[in-house]
Amino acid sequence: MKNKLFLTLLVLLIVTLVLSACGSQEAAPEPTAASAETEAEAPAAGEEVYVAVISKGFQHQFWQAVEAGTEKAAEEFGVTVTFEGPETEAMVDKQVEMVQAALDKNPSALCLAALDTQALIPMLERAQAEGIPVVGFDSGVDSDIPVATAATDNLAAAALAADKMAELIGGEGQVAVIVHDQTSRTGIDRRDGFVNQMEAEYPNIEIVDIQYGGGDQLKSTDLAKAIIQAHPDLKGFFGANEGSIIGVMNAVNEMGKAGEITIIGYDSGKQQTDAIRSGLVAGSITQDPIGIGYKCVEAAVMALNGEEVPLLIDTGFHWYDADNIDSDTIQPLLYE
Repeated sequence: MKNKLFLTLLVLLIVTLVLSACGSQEAAPEPTAASAETEAEAPAAGEEVYVAVISKGFQHQFWQAVEAGTEKAAEEFGVTVTFEGPETEAMVDKQVEMVQAALDKNPSALCLAALDTQALIPMLERAQAEGIPVVGFDSGVDSDIPVATAATDNLAAAALAADKMAELIGGEGQVAVIVHDQTSRTGIDRRDGFVNQMEAEYPNIEIVDIQYGGGDQLKSTDLAKAIIQAHPDLKGFFGANEGSIIGVMNAVNEMGKAGEITIIGYDSGKQQTDAIRSGLVAGSITQDPIGIGYKCVEAAVMALNGEEVPLLIDTGFHWYDADNIDSDTIQPLLYE
């Protein structure tokens, strides 16, 4: 009897040891370097999705229209969005601080219109390290960190502005340019798109000056007046954003040059559209600011859901003037 009990206990002990050995062999493997990398994770079911949107400014009607687009997308996709930007488009350091503060709130995603293509890269690197997907809008950065950028093809749009200018001034004469900055992608591309097209296609047109007004209409007014004084034979003026073109309009009026200088602008706020209707401005390039705001939030949601997002999202542009300003194509793109 004792021998049988002893044998039974021995068998149970052997079985237990075998099972323990098998369990230890099936332990989870050590994580590889690839699996340890920080990646954006889709929000859990029921978890609030918060998208922080940092624009280049607030002072222009253009940015208010972009904000309306982000709010439209937020409502449609059921996410929370905040929209903010510095007081002026010259405040690069302030924008960097705003992005840092936004990241401190641990958003699900960040949408950014960068004032400087380089200054914000450290913030983008932080977002990447923390698994926060970044979507650029309006103005990109010199980095491959953003999963997408929703913007106008500013090179092509400004080239079209150059074509229209050449047509309107008869293919010859002196023209000048006021740009909002030479640090943002939009400023660089709108300047280069206009200048390169003129140099390539219109050898009898001379660009006599390019100045940068920081998107501020008062500073742009002073710069434009100085250019007009220095070049009395000036035939054309291109303003590369809302603040720039309003400055040009003011200068032309104050210098008594209305009707003598052909003005072409960019964007489609009320002051510009009124000036086109009155004949002060010959025409302008309109973007789709509501579409830009909508598309950047949409891209952020797609990235969070693990969907494939186009690297470049072209939001389109159009030329408009007195002949088509009231058309069904242009009217939805104008803003108060």
